[in-house]
Amino acid sequence: MPIRPSTHADHEAIWAILEPVFTAGESYAIDPDISREDALDYWLGTDRESFVFEQDGAVLGTYYLRTNAGGGGSHVCNCGYITAPAAAGRGIARRMCLHSLDQARTRGYRAMQFNFVVATNTRAIDLWETLGFATVGTLPGAFNHPRHGMVDALVMYQSL
Repeated sequence: MPIRPSTHADHEAIWAILEPVFTAGESYAIDPDISREDALDYWLGTDRESFVFEQDGAVLGTYYLRTNAGGGGSHVCNCGYITAPAAAGRGIARRMCLHSLDQARTRGYRAMQFNFVVATNTRAIDLWETLGFATVGTLPGAFNHPRHGMVDALVMYQSL
């Protein structure tokens, strides 16, 4: 299977995927000036599991899976996904999301929630909807997009 848990050996490849997306500042509420070390600490933090999509020896995507909240909310997980820009449009994000849904079920989660989907990220929204996610909330003007100004962020949810 081309999706596997990430290892320390994947850090350079993961950074190469994260850096252009974080720097663009269009789809993640991450400081565009984030350092390599801080970005990897965020993506590979001890509170989450990270995975890579690898094909022909190249890492083309990455995602993390984590518990969204503690206590009474610990049955809901959260994920983040990024595909290498050169690999966009090849179904990698879809395959990573399907993999994450299976991983979440295996770990006993009862739902998956995306906390902050930037409304201008229509490719992601369309994909999440085709995979069974519903928009359960809108955060008006919650994201300061570098080209579009203040745009909404969506909360998307799927029962497992």
